[in-house]
Amino acid sequence: MPDLSTAYLGLPLRSPIVASAGPTTRTTDGIAELEDRGVGAVVLPSLFEEQIVAEARHVDATLETGAGMFGEALDYFPQLPDYDVGPDRYLARVEQAKARVGIPVIASLNATSAGGWVRYAKLLEDAGADALELNIYEVHGDPTRTAQVVEDDDITLAESVQSMVEIPVAVKLSPFYSAFASFAVRLADTGVAGLVLFNRFYQPDLDLETLDVVPSVELSSPWELRLPLRWIGMLRERLDCSLAATSGIHDGLDVAKALLVGADVAMTTSAILHHGPSHVAAMEHQLIEWMTEHEYTSVEQLRGSVRQQAAVDPEAFERSNYLHVLSSWR
Repeated sequence: MPDLSTAYLGLPLRSPIVASAGPTTRTTDGIAELEDRGVGAVVLPSLFEEQIVAEARHVDATLETGAGMFGEALDYFPQLPDYDVGPDRYLARVEQAKARVGIPVIASLNATSAGGWVRYAKLLEDAGADALELNIYEVHGDPTRTAQVVEDDDITLAESVQSMVEIPVAVKLSPFYSAFASFAVRLADTGVAGLVLFNRFYQPDLDLETLDVVPSVELSSPWELRLPLRWIGMLRERLDCSLAATSGIHDGLDVAKALLVGADVAMTTSAILHHGPSHVAAMEHQLIEWMTEHEYTSVEQLRGSVRQQAAVDPEAFERSNYLHVLSSWR
């Protein structure tokens, strides 16, 4: 049987299939079931800046409860458990997961500013997280902020977090940078252990009756894998760090595609939500069948077999693909 073991962020994994952030990785029971089904690692849902701000405001309001009342009225002061909000529960979840499972547990931070996130990165490391994923989820709508400023801020953020922790740091990116290849190389040069390609922006809809903005989540579709496949194939030999493919990973053949272009792991959430945690075993079985049929004995042998740099002229390769796509409609 083919050897599915791989490495991601310097961490040994039994399988290249990783459960990315989602409802199933929110609970210890869900994480334990995913381990039983065969995932190589799990990524916890992100700890968001809004949670940290809410914690500060909540604690402040809690401590102010009863202000101006008589000192004898001790019932005005809330009980200590009421102080347990957002980040504290998240840290406890990391500790509980690490105590229960043997696979790597990767914590996720939604990083938009350096200061507070550096503190929580260290706390997550202390809680036992095996690695950190900086989830850079930002829509840059301010026309006064140039592309250079945006990129420099993200570079500074990654450097600040790395300087405070010893565990590996990955950065989850959107594809919306003006010159993505250049930015990816700059980011890799900071020493980050890996890049996760790509983050999906969730677009709100409009209710035409109430005129309200309606948040809605649509699970990924397999066709969305094409974007990370293209970029991982182009970047694999230009980056000395791990690469994770995410968005559109729905079955074992999708995992094979991600590995072929040079990904170290394939991350999935939507497929697990569609089919349940048992789908992980089905994905692994399909991957093994495909590898056996095509005479691949290991993930190491498979990884990077198809990539842009394998072409004699990579730029001509890209142009040729473009021409073929334009002429493919029948």
